[in-house]
Amino acid sequence: MRLIFLGPPGVGKGTQAANVSLKENISHISSGDLLRTAVDAKTEIGLKAKEYIEKGLLVPDELVVKIVVEKITSAECEKGFILDGFPRNLSQAKSLDNTLNESGKRIDKVFYFTASEDVIIKRIAGRRICKSCGAQYHEMYSPPVNDNVCDKCGSELYQRKDDNPETTSVRSKVYKEQTEELIDYYKRNGELIEVNCNGEKSEIQQNICEGLHSMSEDEKGME
Repeated sequence: MRLIFLGPPGVGKGTQAANVSLKENISHISSGDLLRTAVDAKTEIGLKAKEYIEKGLLVPDELVVKIVVEKITSAECEKGFILDGFPRNLSQAKSLDNTLNESGKRIDKVFYFTASEDVIIKRIAGRRICKSCGAQYHEMYSPPVNDNVCDKCGSELYQRKDDNPETTSVRSKVYKEQTEELIDYYKRNGELIEVNCNGEKSEIQQNICEGLHSMSEDEKGME
């Protein structure tokens, strides 16, 4: 099973991707996490990507494609994967398709997550991350027991530079300019399933389950 979770920053696709990854036993690949790991490790790609990430701008295609392709062609992704945050534009989508086609594979479905701008800003602004273990919290939806302290290791929590309201606005604008053309691309290919994320997590999960179920029915119909 090879899936793409597509949608603007803060829409909640990462949380849902993690849930589906556990349920279906496939790899959850976040291009943002891959890049941030590279930045922390000060790799060649990480150093080049750092200035873009901190400003809320999209990292150049050549860097993102390289780091994602290395991951999806590894043994870890042999059973399948969920791509979270990639592709972000048509060029990246075509590079991905070409890579998969070379090995006789393809993307099965693209889940397109949507939400109002107010909901997205609220979700992003409340996110907090542990400086030591990387555990994630949200001031409204999943706060720590003690303010600004990680439940797991007791370390201080922080807000990512690209999660502040100003940068969030830039990221949303860049998303609209460069990513929305992917909707038509995947719609034409018959791969798109839209998921409304304005509601509660349980509603969103139900919509995803229905989409996965429809995939199973499609496979049965092809037998």
